[in-house]
Amino acid sequence: MIGDWCIRRACWNVLAGGVIAYPTESVWGLGCDPWDQAAVERLLSLKQRSWKQGLILVASRWRHIEPLLASLKPDQRMRLQASWPGPHTWLLPDSGSWIPPWIKGRHSTVAIRLSAHPGIVSLCDATGGLLVSTSANRSGAAPARTNLQVRLAFRHQLDYILPGSLGYVTGPSQICDLQTGAIIRASQSLDRSQK
Repeated sequence: MIGDWCIRRACWNVLAGGVIAYPTESVWGLGCDPWDQAAVERLLSLKQRSWKQGLILVASRWRHIEPLLASLKPDQRMRLQASWPGPHTWLLPDSGSWIPPWIKGRHSTVAIRLSAHPGIVSLCDATGGLLVSTSANRSGAAPARTNLQVRLAFRHQLDYILPGSLGYVTGPSQICDLQTGAIIRASQSLDRSQK
């Protein structure tokens, strides 16, 4: 269980334009306020990643992503409801251009995950909505699976590292295109007892 003080400190850093690390369902993630272009650019610089690739956003409540849901067909909403909350990332259309281009990159869709991870839920609730969620690693390196690996990779370049444990997924979240149903990236689950 993550203490309220830790959540408040992480939230303060995000709202102040900082870049933080936090545990997710599968790997450690880097996050910041998606509406803060300077914070996103700093995060991308830390990862040595091009903005054109786009970034995943994570939320804790359906209301956080309501502008993206308004134009969906009933069967599309049902697909989301069947997989969320959980470690499933969906590419959603953003016909109203609600999400800024520095998040979507060269894409017309936006990658969204509605998480059940307690740390992410607390963090999104505290910050009031969406949070950038990208793996804590330099581009081309393996994602961090421990707090120590995050510290070694980024030294003192992060504003805060939220303590906590990973979920039960072995790799980055599955990514599917909501409009086509295509699986862009697969994911596997693993019971902790099998590790």
